[in-house]
Amino acid sequence: MDDLEVMNAPAGCSATGLPPRASLTLERGSARIADARHWAVQHLAGVRDDRGRPLPDRVVEAAQLVVSELVTNAVKYGSDPVELTLAVAGDCLSITVRDGGTALPAPRPADPVRVGQHGLEIVAALSRDVDIRREGPGKRVTARIALGVRE
Repeated sequence: MDDLEVMNAPAGCSATGLPPRASLTLERGSARIADARHWAVQHLAGVRDDRGRPLPDRVVEAAQLVVSELVTNAVKYGSDPVELTLAVAGDCLSITVRDGGTALPAPRPADPVRVGQHGLEIVAALSRDVDIRREGPGKRVTARIALGVRE
C-alpha cells in the first residue's frame, strides 16, 4: 500500500479527466474550505452528463462533501501547492486533490467513538472508488462519484 490505495471496487469509471474539466489552485495559509465547495458547486451547475442533462442533485451534494473532506485534509496535513480538479468522464465525476505533502492518508478502522478523522471513510462511502497515489513531489487523491441513479 505504499503507492496506491484503492477503496471500493472501480466499476467502469474512467479516470482520464475528459472535458468538462476545471481546476482551482489554493494556498494552504489562506485557503477557505467553503470557497472550494462553492467553486465546485458553481462549476458543476454548468456541467452536463453524456446525455446533456444537468448532474443529479445527489451527485452535486456528494461532491460538496467530498471536496470539503479532501481539501480539508490537504490544507491540514499536506503542503503547497494544493490543486482541486473536477472532471466528468463517462458515467462519473472525478474529484482530485493534489498537494505537495508526501505522507499518504490511510483509512482507519471504523470506530464510532473516535472523534474526528472520519474524512476518508466519508469520502469512500460517497464514492465509487478512491485512489491515493504518490505523484511527483507530493500525492494525489481521486474520488469518483457515479452519475447514474442508484436503484
